[in-house]
Amino acid sequence: MTLIILDRDGVINQDSDDYIKSAQEWQPIPGSIDAIARLCRAGYRVAVATNQSGLGRGLFDLDDLEAIHDKMRELVESAGGHIAGIYYCPHLPAAGCNCRKPAPGLLDAIAEDFSTPLTNVVFIGDSLKDLQAGVARRCRPILLRTGKGAAYEKQLADETNVLIRSAQVYDDLSSAVDSLLEERN
Repeated sequence: MTLIILDRDGVINQDSDDYIKSAQEWQPIPGSIDAIARLCRAGYRVAVATNQSGLGRGLFDLDDLEAIHDKMRELVESAGGHIAGIYYCPHLPAAGCNCRKPAPGLLDAIAEDFSTPLTNVVFIGDSLKDLQAGVARRCRPILLRTGKGAAYEKQLADETNVLIRSAQVYDDLSSAVDSLLEERN
């Protein structure tokens, strides 16, 4: 099975500058749940890599985060898909950890758990931090315009890293998945 890595906020669900603090606040972007299910039916294993500094800020606790992830998993499973793993960084930006994107620690954990090299694995995000983390492990970066992606799209041309500069850009997860599945045929 082919691995694909997704960011969470702004890719799968609506993002908020006030953070997503509860399962009630977590709302999927239209078409994203079905897109994940379509990936699974096409033979992809889906992993999620997400920065969750709201945990470190005390805006929500681990039980709240687990409830959010349970809701996401249940919706994906009810659509016929499966999220094979959810990896998150709970640290504040100033912590200097190796797991907060753009650092590649979450991706390293995914590679180890799935016993898979990440070269050319698709990483879909809505920020330059997502793309930078992916490129650090030679993933194929895709930027979505959902979440904060539309604002970051304008910055792609100024990137010094050719892989980031040449990242494919799609309106949303559903359109990115359409393209990926078309490529496989």
